[in-house]
Parts: sequence; C-alpha cells; structure tokens
Amino acid sequence: MTVFDQIAQHYDSLKQLELADVITKEIKTKLEDTTGKIALDYGCGTGLIGLQIADAFEKILFVDSSKAMIHVVDQKIEQMNQTNAKTIVGSFSNGNTMNLKADLIVVSLVFLHVPDPHDLLKSLYQALNAEGQLVVVDFDKNEKINHEKVHNGFSQIELRKQVEKAGFKSVSSRTFYHGQNIFMNQDASIFSLDAKK
Repeated sequence: MTVFDQIAQHYDSLKQLELADVITKEIKTKLEDTTGKIALDYGCGTGLIGLQIADAFEKILFVDSSKAMIHVVDQKIEQMNQTNAKTIVGSFSNGNTMNLKADLIVVSLVFLHVPDPHDLLKSLYQALNAEGQLVVVDFDKNEKINHEKVHNGFSQIELRKQVEKAGFKSVSSRTFYHGQNIFMNQDASIFSLDAKK
C-alpha cells in the first residue's frame, strides 16, 4: 500500500480543494478549441483538476498509480454522472504509455514525486496526438524543502530545457500563484508550463 493509497480517502481537504481551484483556473486559460478532443489527467489523484475541465472535452482519461485514488475518482464520476470519463490505474514508464492517446495532457503536482522527470516527459510526448498540448503545474524550486522522496520544486528554465529535449516545441512557463504553507508546510509559488507536440 502506497502513501497515496493511505491518504486517498482524506485527500480532499479544504486546502487541497482551494489549491485545485486555483490550478484549474490557470489551466482553463490555456485551453484552446476542445471540441471533439480527448484530455488526460496524469497522476490525477482524486480527480480534483480533471473533473473541473471534463465537460469541455469529448472524453477525459484519469490515470493514477494509486488504486485508492482512482477509486475516489470513480465514486465522483458516478455521483456527477460524468459519462465521458474513464479511469485507469497505472503509470507511464520507459516509454510504456498503456497505448493511451490524448490531445491535452495535464500533469499537476506530479513531477515532484517522479524520480526521473525526463523519462516521464518522453512518455507524455508519445501519448500526445499530433499538435497536442502538455500543461505541467508544479512548485518553483524551494531551498527550504528537503525530502528524500520529493523534489524541492523545479527551476522553470531547467524544466523548459528538459521539455524541449523531449521533443516539445513552443514551450513557455510562468509563476501564477504564491501560497502560504502549501508545500510541505512551507510558503511556496506555483508555475504552469505549456508546450506543444
């Protein structure tokens, strides 16, 4: 049982919900014409982001390695009667994308937990349809954070370089939010990165 399986039932705290709303607003500013398109919320947790944009897409896929998190998403999909959503337990690794394809992939506060972001970026690139869009949301680098299992945020310049190296183009990023005690009980800022296949 992973740490994410353990926290799944209690994940949607008021703080998480507020943060998800802020992040979703930012992601919505990046959406273009979504008619007939497929979205993928990668590392979706309890679906806090993806479920808020689901109605804009023909189909939305929720992928998470935690079975318990996906169980929570399934419950929400049922409650909301969201007929265009599908959940999958699993994760991309070494280029294995579980044969999934999408026009938009959202990766919110996921890279923090990924040992090798470059490996994941290559898989995300493969999973995107031609002209597809990747939106990454994560914490700016924060020297106050020190944890053996979590990156202490990212330098936007370095991450942009990695995204380009993985084959993406039109890469841009910006810091859009500063919050108190939002990253391991430290004040932190959050950026969004946008790229095209």
